[in-house]
Amino acid sequence: MLNIIQNINKAFDHRIRLGIMSILMVNESADFNMLKELLGVTDGNLASHTKALESENYIQIEKQFIGKKPNTKYSATIEGRKAFTAHIEALEKLIKSS
Repeated sequence: MLNIIQNINKAFDHRIRLGIMSILMVNESADFNMLKELLGVTDGNLASHTKALESENYIQIEKQFIGKKPNTKYSATIEGRKAFTAHIEALEKLIKSS
């Protein structure tokens, strides 16, 4: 059983982090409001989970201004895409082996 779960990544254990990465895998990028709306989370909750993914180098955060309004944009890094793909594959193997 250890071989099946060894590629399950703890960084993606939480449903919000799983959701963030799922959105970023199918979109080139997403801004804070888009993620917040799609995931149905609070500002603080989203900020803490994006910070956790950024610290793992799984996402890149770009802050800018659009007009006079701040805008934060997120995108998955190459490392993040590889890690998330490995995580999903490990989950699929676990489900198939059950």
